[in-house]
Amino acid sequence: MTFVVTKPCFGCRYTDCVTVCPCESFHEGEQMLFIDPDSCIECDACAAECPTEAIYHEDNVPAPWREFIALNAQMVETCPVILERKTPLADLQPPG
Repeated sequence: MTFVVTKPCFGCRYTDCVTVCPCESFHEGEQMLFIDPDSCIECDACAAECPTEAIYHEDNVPAPWREFIALNAQMVETCPVILERKTPLADLQPPG
């Protein structure tokens, strides 16, 4: 089992969760973060830090977002590991 980053992260990509992960399980995509299911130890530290409430235990991912379980596993194969906090995408967008 693992924790999963879901839809609320898309376009925001806050990285508060990255700094509390003891296993370097986060990977950085262009629009969101992903958790490596093979290295996640289910410590729950990341979920508590997520300001958009985008991180769920695999067993608790809401039904409309279940496809994010497979997406996280797929995307960690090509996205680089992220180890430190970065400016969120939401803060990089020009004022609307």
